[in-house]
Amino acid sequence: MMNWIWLGLLAVGIVTAAFTGRMEEITKAAFDAAKTAVELCIGLIGIMALWLGLMKIAEAGGLVQALARLMRPVMRRLFPDVPADHPAMGSMLSNIAANLLGLGNSATALGLKAMQDLQSLNPKKETATNAMVIFMAINTTAITIIPATVIGLRAAAGSAQPTSIIGTTLISCTTAMIVAVTTAKLLGRMRRFREVRDE
Repeated sequence: MMNWIWLGLLAVGIVTAAFTGRMEEITKAAFDAAKTAVELCIGLIGIMALWLGLMKIAEAGGLVQALARLMRPVMRRLFPDVPADHPAMGSMLSNIAANLLGLGNSATALGLKAMQDLQSLNPKKETATNAMVIFMAINTTAITIIPATVIGLRAAAGSAQPTSIIGTTLISCTTAMIVAVTTAKLLGRMRRFREVRDE
């Protein structure tokens, strides 16, 4: 679907430029944007390699597992329908810990595994359970202690203080997660949504 949306935006832009006689400007803008993208990517290589390397060392050193152990009591309260010893709990804990450390690739794989494990507990396979919805809400608003990608982008763009966004990022992500989880919990208690699940 997104491909069609992007195609539509491009088509509208090109047709508009053709009718207004600004094709030369749109061509120049396209080349300038491509040049900027390449320069930005090359500038990001160093900082991304550094942060991802550090995070991989932390992962191999057991930091993900340590964070998962710290979060276990909170997870039991968030997901009362998931047995504490079920593989889904371990997958969710690992996914959230990986997200906290900014390990995007690892977090994605762990998130997919967690959803598969949660689906094994689901009596109605075509309808998401409360646990699945809450886990998705947490993942959508994923809190990252060190947002390495954004820091890298700011550094590559020449920011004097690329790490100055850490505090505001933590506050905004935490607020978003609290709102998302609270909304999911409240909607899960509403009769209308319980009826859909129980049908």
